[in-house]
Amino acid sequence: MGEAIGGSLPLAIGVALSPIPIIAVVLMLTTPRARVNGPAFVVGWLAGLGVVGAIMLAIAGPADASSSGAPATWVSWVKIFLGLGLLLVAVRQFRGRPKAGDDAALPKWMGTIDQIKPPAAFGLAAALAGANPKNLLLAAGGAASIAQTGISGTQQVIAYVIFALIGTLGVGIPVGIYFVMGERSARLLAGLKDWMGRHNAVIMSVLCLIIGAKLIGDAISGLTG
Repeated sequence: MGEAIGGSLPLAIGVALSPIPIIAVVLMLTTPRARVNGPAFVVGWLAGLGVVGAIMLAIAGPADASSSGAPATWVSWVKIFLGLGLLLVAVRQFRGRPKAGDDAALPKWMGTIDQIKPPAAFGLAAALAGANPKNLLLAAGGAASIAQTGISGTQQVIAYVIFALIGTLGVGIPVGIYFVMGERSARLLAGLKDWMGRHNAVIMSVLCLIIGAKLIGDAISGLTG
């Protein structure tokens, strides 16, 4: 199981470092419903990752490693597909980055954050975690990395739960800071939001480039090993 956790760890970190969701949860923490919307967002994020993982692990199953313990061939091809998808996301993000001196454009729905209620916060987080192309590819890649080790189904679930918890740190830490520091967290969280907003495209493109290359490299090793 250690191999499964280690192999999926870089992808979990990639999920955690998601600027737009982090900005969204920070904005929620400035609203009157912060104490309920913040936790609802974190739980929704976990749920979104959980759905992707459950589907991927159910498809892969514990018996898809070869008798020698090598990754199943189809899992390696899936990782190539996911890696190429991440490289495309990296190119798109880099090409769409704001020009020097321009402010980064944020999604229009962020303008309604102050009106959002807990069920909507939960649903928004689930969609950002499980339906956003970048996170969908990373979560599916993490599940594939776990499944290809051939460990038992129970161990796969435990490894993916750890993956999901690490992938939730990005949105979970601001909520934790808010509950620990209270109103004193406002300046710290505002600084985090502004930095993430300015560097969103670069962060995303670099992450997707590195992790996409890693997935493709791992897949090639699995196919030629």
